[in-house]
Amino acid sequence: MNVLVIGLGSMGKRRIRLLRELYPDFKIFGVDGRADRRQEAKEQSGIECVDSVEEAGRRFPVDAAFVCTSPLSHSSIITECLQNRWNVFTELNLVPDGYERNMELARENGCRLFLSSTFLYREEIRYIRSRVGKDRRWNYIYHIGQYLPDWHPWENYTEFFIGDRRTNGCREIMAIELPWLTQTFGRVRKTHVLADKMTGLNIDYRDNYIIQTEHENGNKGALIIDVVSPVAVRKLEIYGEHRYIQWSGTPDSLCEYNAERDMLEQVVLQEAEEHRDGYRAFVVENAYKNEIREFMEAVLNDRQPEYGFVQDLEILKLIDAMEEEV
Repeated sequence: MNVLVIGLGSMGKRRIRLLRELYPDFKIFGVDGRADRRQEAKEQSGIECVDSVEEAGRRFPVDAAFVCTSPLSHSSIITECLQNRWNVFTELNLVPDGYERNMELARENGCRLFLSSTFLYREEIRYIRSRVGKDRRWNYIYHIGQYLPDWHPWENYTEFFIGDRRTNGCREIMAIELPWLTQTFGRVRKTHVLADKMTGLNIDYRDNYIIQTEHENGNKGALIIDVVSPVAVRKLEIYGEHRYIQWSGTPDSLCEYNAERDMLEQVVLQEAEEHRDGYRAFVVENAYKNEIREFMEAVLNDRQPEYGFVQDLEILKLIDAMEEEV
């Protein structure tokens, strides 16, 4: 298969590296408007690069494209790829620009349109989803936070999409977490939101949210999201009658209450965890590999992914409603 990676920043480089590991026989090409990134990709990964999707369409035989640029640029790039009849894997969009158009274009041209939702492919999340049954009520308390300048310390946060109001850091966290939360606990029926700005960061959006969620099946949650915490935190507690699960974002931190022994026990997962230097301990490489495999299964074997643009449109509407509630 011939694969085009569009956007050769940190995420694009990650996708190239993982594609090389998973599918060493694939031919990979690159697109980026920055000459320094094209040169770096050529030197480090040995791939041929051009400066535009249009040029790539003229020069390369592409079967699938990975859109790894900033979210606000995704819509037009996805459209261009679909017009070329390429299957598309896109990183988080964060805004619904062009969703209806691109879904229709994908149908018309027989292309797969795949949306990244990395946490759905984490082994810990898969385990949690398997344990949270529909035969009882559950509550959860979940805090995710990290100081915004620490997200990508190698670049200024005001020049990165998380500094933009439409694609802000809190919104990105919501877009990462809400897909798996709603698939685990049910569709959100009602929320109550407290939010404000409590830092001196040079941003024009709220930097912390405390959200009460009520799901259609009666499950409830307290969701705390911020770009304030100086310690990168992901702390989850889930409980019901005689049931309790806790997780701190890493595979070795997943624990479950054993009612027979009246004690909390570590859950040992089958998949060995993989990490990349320079990222926090809860950034696990396995999930990124798993979703690339899922995309390839959709393209090569016509398998329907469990998450896509239809589901994401509902999540983005929920995020919009929560941002507008305060």
